[in-house]
Amino acid sequence: METMPNKARRVVEYILANAREAAFLSIGDVADKLSVSKAQLVRVARMVGFDGYASLKEALQNTVLEQVNPAALLGRIMKNRQDLPEEILRLEHANLDDTWNQLQPEKIVAFCEMVKEARIVYSMGWGISSIVAESLFTRLLEMGIRSALMKRGSLALIEQARTVSAGDLLIVCEMPSYVIEVTESVQKAAANGASIITITDSPAAPVCQSSTLSFFVSETTPTFGSSLVGPVFLVHILTSVLAVNLGESARAALQDQEMGLHDERIYHPAYGLRY
Repeated sequence: METMPNKARRVVEYILANAREAAFLSIGDVADKLSVSKAQLVRVARMVGFDGYASLKEALQNTVLEQVNPAALLGRIMKNRQDLPEEILRLEHANLDDTWNQLQPEKIVAFCEMVKEARIVYSMGWGISSIVAESLFTRLLEMGIRSALMKRGSLALIEQARTVSAGDLLIVCEMPSYVIEVTESVQKAAANGASIITITDSPAAPVCQSSTLSFFVSETTPTFGSSLVGPVFLVHILTSVLAVNLGESARAALQDQEMGLHDERIYHPAYGLRY
């Protein structure tokens, strides 16, 4: 890198620091982000040994997929024989810290305003991300906010998205791998006039292209899948701040919800009143 011209060095530094983002953005998006030409990106790719930018991008994608491939991750753990519980603990602390460091106060304020102004708040998720979406949906409903949960069931997400329209807010959680149906459903809701908030791991996530507001979380795990510690932590913060922001209306809704906790047909009375 020391022998490269300044522009070329800046491209390589970006790729090394943002491999996942660079792997899935188009050459035009990367060029715009770095304020260089597409031809410059092709030259840099050739400088570092590739036939062109397409082959560099393919190599980046293969590297990223190797990093998140469940079988490969488990294989590395088995080969290295590292102390798995301690490694998970270390990474989950890092996930919390990284999620916290990416959280901006002005975005929390914007989240609260968008939720308060929405006619209906939809929470969407696919696969493991639907667990985060359901956590968000549950908390919104407990605060008396008109909410709906969108996850794959008897109707495909794209079918459910047809009912989302202007005045509505769609909050989508999307951890990798990114799902085409989720992207298309978000695009459909946005085209209908709905506002979009995304919770994901990277600006390169396709759903971000339609978002009004994006929150980014860290979800690294040494074994398989995505860790939900960061996303659930984010939901906990956002909904807690929202509850305080709503004031008396949230307090009244939660008080009404609390009455259900006294129903001894459902809950044992001796173990505390908490959802």
